[in-house]
Amino acid sequence: MLVLNEKGLASRYEWEAKGYTLPQFDRVKMIAETKKAPRWVHFGAGNIFRAFQCAAAQKMLNDGKMDTGIVAVEGFDYEIVEKGYRPNDNYSLFVTLKADGSVEKTVLGSIAESCILDSENEAEYSNLIRIFQNPSLQLVTFTITEKGYSLVNGEGEKLPSVAADLENGPARPQSYIGKVASLLYARYQAGGAPIAMVSTDNCSHNGEKLFAAMNAFAQAWKDEGFIAYVNDPRKVSFPWSMIDKITPRPDASVEEMLKADGLQGLEPVVTSKNTYIAPFVNAEESEYLVIEDDFPNGRPELEHAGFIFTDRDTVNRVERMKVCTCLNPLHTAMSIYGCLLGYTRIWEEMKDEDIVALIKRVGYVEGLPVVTDPGVINPKDFIDTVVNVRLPNPFMPDAPQRIATDTSQKLAIRFGETIKAYAASDTLDVHSLKAIPLVLAGWLRYLMAIDDEGNAFELSSDPLLDTVRPFVSDIHLFDALSADELKAKLNDLLRNKAIFGVDLVETGLADLVCQDFAKLIAGKGAVRQTLHAAMA
Repeated sequence: MLVLNEKGLASRYEWEAKGYTLPQFDRVKMIAETKKAPRWVHFGAGNIFRAFQCAAAQKMLNDGKMDTGIVAVEGFDYEIVEKGYRPNDNYSLFVTLKADGSVEKTVLGSIAESCILDSENEAEYSNLIRIFQNPSLQLVTFTITEKGYSLVNGEGEKLPSVAADLENGPARPQSYIGKVASLLYARYQAGGAPIAMVSTDNCSHNGEKLFAAMNAFAQAWKDEGFIAYVNDPRKVSFPWSMIDKITPRPDASVEEMLKADGLQGLEPVVTSKNTYIAPFVNAEESEYLVIEDDFPNGRPELEHAGFIFTDRDTVNRVERMKVCTCLNPLHTAMSIYGCLLGYTRIWEEMKDEDIVALIKRVGYVEGLPVVTDPGVINPKDFIDTVVNVRLPNPFMPDAPQRIATDTSQKLAIRFGETIKAYAASDTLDVHSLKAIPLVLAGWLRYLMAIDDEGNAFELSSDPLLDTVRPFVSDIHLFDALSADELKAKLNDLLRNKAIFGVDLVETGLADLVCQDFAKLIAGKGAVRQTLHAAMA
């Protein structure tokens, strides 16, 4: 019997005999060193953090490149720490699912301490203040999702907790981002030692979003010294980054594999906030983290763990390469058509010749002509890895339904930027685009929540569903509507630059989108027929 905690891991031979790689450093000493001189704090104790940052820190510790670990902080769902981290003495299991069918099983011990971002809990919060006040702290990283940096709701109104924090000051903040600002304020008050605040969330110009939030609190709190501190890059930097690693939620098949090894206590927990947590995380082997090298208090040599440090312009080019052309558009295209065609696994879609043809055209044919080579990663090589290694990996339990989440928030950057580039080009014709209009038409068809067999399915969550679904509410399968009739019904939606990044009517693509949409609603099987004919 194997138990994931300090006591259970004392029997190293039993773990190693089952194929587990264990921490190769003195963890007791690491925890003591971290408490004395913390260097790395991370907000957002979810799966991507464990599979990426924690694994990187473990490599650094194993190889003697660091002697302190990570202080993990959770500010959205405290039960992640209470039920997922602390019962296991902050250990995690990381299962790498490789495309060749092999797996790597690693016990991660690089978290020195897990903390709860609760300003009402004196012990928890005072400990975080102490950590932030320590001049040794070099970097604070984040995986709190893009909406975690927002001070407003979907209608542009200040979130109530944020509004209260802006008004009441840093003493007892209630919002997540307000608490982060108050900890930075505590560092300023303790002497203003330098610090790098590093968003590693998967969103464009992430460092800019974090700076905007911190600056908004500084301005509202009207402390001129703190304002100067936040705005001085020699004191507080907000590097941009691009992260890429597919990390689905813990999968039942991986859980069964671990149980077969004799592991106990692996049962996942669904928290009161509906977070799905387990002692293990599963992820693909491929990973990229490109970071602007701007660390005013120094940093660990994380290039040893595979991080790429460069300048801001290069980070921006890498991010645009990934998000606008080489990965995210492919993901969205296959998520839309995967849902319509009844798929529940991404790797299964990669056996579908029509879907593969679609994503190859999106990436190689329509995307590559407008991508800027960032220099540190070759765009074609990147797509090659995506198409030939990452997406077909049969051991990755990722689902099109997960990727289809928040699609209305993704279309503008994933397809709109390419459309803009074509429209602005002297050598490219926007009307030559074939796959992108088909994807946008597929999204309209997806909003009908009827699959290609005519069966209803549940749409993935999206903040604009109530706004966009009425446009297709009176459109049905077997409706013999012309492209012009559909264009008239959908006119206001097609012109929505916030959703598509461009006015599709102005660019001339609305006609192509509506022609494809008319074919997709012709009846049962029309999605398959249209996709096959378009990609033939």
